[in-house]
Amino acid sequence: SEAHLATLRGDVRASAQDRPGIYRMLSREGEVLYIGKSKRVRSRLMSYFRCAYPEEKGARIVREAHAIDWEYTPSEFAALLRELQLIKQLRPRFNVAMKRDDRHYVFIKLTRGAAPKLLVVRGAGGEPATYYGPFLGARRVSEAVRELGDALLLRDCSQDRDMVFADQHELFQLAPRTPGCIRLEVRKCLGPCVAACTADQYRAQVELARAFLEGADDGPIATLRAEMDACAEQLHFERAATLRDKLERLETLREMFARMRFAVETLSFTYAVPGYDGDDRVYVIRRGTVRAQTNSPRTAHDRERLLVMVRDVFDPPERSTGAVPTHEIDELLLLSSWFRRNPGELERTQTPSALFGETSEKAAKLSA
Repeated sequence: SEAHLATLRGDVRASAQDRPGIYRMLSREGEVLYIGKSKRVRSRLMSYFRCAYPEEKGARIVREAHAIDWEYTPSEFAALLRELQLIKQLRPRFNVAMKRDDRHYVFIKLTRGAAPKLLVVRGAGGEPATYYGPFLGARRVSEAVRELGDALLLRDCSQDRDMVFADQHELFQLAPRTPGCIRLEVRKCLGPCVAACTADQYRAQVELARAFLEGADDGPIATLRAEMDACAEQLHFERAATLRDKLERLETLREMFARMRFAVETLSFTYAVPGYDGDDRVYVIRRGTVRAQTNSPRTAHDRERLLVMVRDVFDPPERSTGAVPTHEIDELLLLSSWFRRNPGELERTQTPSALFGETSEKAAKLSA
């Protein structure tokens, strides 16, 4: 009702402060309907009551809300992290329903199961899988993944299709094989669903795909190049041209992986963030995710504690790979977007080697 909206507006006007934080819209039953963040909480909340049209997102949310609460954070960056954490934990229905469809980024998904397959998806799903990315350009990535699947004879049929391998005859009574999959008939799939290959044979091809996606093996490219050269020598120029196009798509994918791995590795540093009312923080970021955080050091003891924290995060070796754990995808995209929109913030970052070098230099000066 208008009276209840006026009460909510009065509570915000009287109690909220213009400082960074997150806020929650709550139903009468206490359900969290929506979670938002702002670097000026009071101003952001007051804007909900100034929506000109009932169909606006803000008007729809606030009219559903029975109560609003909020909490403050040291900085806008801290508010971003807190908002992401709460949305992933609580899955508020307005956040899910109104989630922006980020058409820019896609991931390559290698499914699990008896016969894994490659998919191009826009985000991490609920089922266990390995994800590679993020990449720009869904169409280019999809074309390259299709070529990779063809080159390695991986299936692309539905995920729920039963798999029957050649070394499982004792488990299944197989009917005579009949043509049913065009990719099998034209030798672009090993046919794990009709016992055309063993489980080990298919698994070996999946490992080749994994090695290619992680940048450890260019086998599919070498195979296509050799086949293209052979066709050219035999004067089969049309077939050679087709293979050349396939080769170019795979090489493009390899280059995209190289750029992506470089970008992810670049997001590895300490990030000093000034906070509200002197609540400054240092975030230890590795491969695009926050691994630790602490108050900005004010004493020599604080600084030593920070160095120990940084050493603990960066000492364990991590192989440079395109694989991204499912639970890290959202945070990787968040941090990538944050530093892309705020390139000046990179001036507040420091690589571990620079941090330890600076400490050694200061210690040398003190001892001198």
